[in-house]
Amino acid sequence: MKFGKRLKDQIQETLPDWQDKFLSYKELKKLVKLISSAPTLLNGSTEYDKAEAEFVYLLNNEIDKFNAFFMEQEEDFIIRHKELQHRIQRVIDMWGPNGNRPCGILFKEEMGKIRKDIVDFHGEMVLLENYSNINYTGLAKIVKKYDKRTGGILRLPFIQKVLKQPFFTTDLVSKLVKECESIIDAVFPVEEQDLREIREASEAVTVADQGIFRNTVVALMTMQEIRRGSSTYSQFSLPPLNLPDSDLANLIQLNSSIPIV
Repeated sequence: MKFGKRLKDQIQETLPDWQDKFLSYKELKKLVKLISSAPTLLNGSTEYDKAEAEFVYLLNNEIDKFNAFFMEQEEDFIIRHKELQHRIQRVIDMWGPNGNRPCGILFKEEMGKIRKDIVDFHGEMVLLENYSNINYTGLAKIVKKYDKRTGGILRLPFIQKVLKQPFFTTDLVSKLVKECESIIDAVFPVEEQDLREIREASEAVTVADQGIFRNTVVALMTMQEIRRGSSTYSQFSLPPLNLPDSDLANLIQLNSSIPIV
């Protein structure tokens, strides 16, 4: 699948509020074609330098857009992560077996609400990781196309700049994803029978499933696809993402309606 089609599909599959935050790949591609097809824009000429400056200006605007959105989401995730931890502790302290007012019904009900919020939170963070991946890949592809068609040497310095941008650095988000999964494992344990059912469900899962879970599955598949090594793999490519079968099972486990005992 061509990248432009993959990006379009991903934008359609993401959260509505995120759809205008992705790379304007189609517009940049049109500009590259315009610059490369103009006979008066010879490499090294004043006209060429102006056209390249406009192209770089648009690229930098895209980076600013990515950074602003990514950092806003990252800050929100940090706050929500802490709030979820506090909510869990409050419910345990109030209605848990050793709480101030033990009540199995209220405990189960409130923890069920928290569990749903954790699942949605986890899904959004996976979507943000994919947002970083697919926009970086798009930038790398568009500057490669520019250099190939114009004879320019923009790719190397530009990608070196991109690698230092906030939107490219997903370490904190990845850490929060793992902590979210650890909370699920610790607070909402799964019995062996449940695990067998989850594994069976993972084999039958399709992108027809609805809601943020569906978006998250699509994001994981997209990340795996765009980071897969190929004949065009280079120093500018993201490292391959080899998802073990258990990762999808874990995602389904997060989304499953497992009773709290």
